Amino acid sequence: MEEKNINVLYIDDEPNNITSFRAAFRRVFTIFTAESAEEGRAILEKEKIDVILSDQRMPKMTGIEFFQSILETHPDPIRILITGYTDINAVIDAINVGQVYKYLSKPWNESDVKNGIEKAFEVIELRRKNKELTEKLIELNEKLEFLARQNLLS
Repeated sequence: MEEKNINVLYIDDEPNNITSFRAAFRRVFTIFTAESAEEGRAILEKEKIDVILSDQRMPKMTGIEFFQSILETHPDPIRILITGYTDINAVIDAINVGQVYKYLSKPWNESDVKNGIEKAFEVIELRRKNKELTEKLIELNEKLEFLARQNLLS
């Protein structure tokens, strides 16, 4: 994949996991980390984040609850849930409630995480391109309608 500046937010209440994540990916992505959902939300308010990875089991707020809580204010970042527990209900909730793009298990495999982030960023780029093309299409359609009205009046 060609080099892109991908801003990644990793949220985990275990400092060792944060350290490991930062060490594994700091040369590939721009990494922001938080030890709680509250810290994660504060980072989202200040930084343009492309991909958010969150641990599921954290005190006060689960990863799914965090994702659900930011949908209205920060709908654009792609969300990836990471957990050490296999819970099918969490997977279902992640998809249905938190609109999670991908579900990864702990301990995570470095190449799986890297590929997941890169694929998530491809989705972001496609969404941005789609929005841009839609805006251009609307603009061209308005011009065409204007020209059609002009011809009808002549």
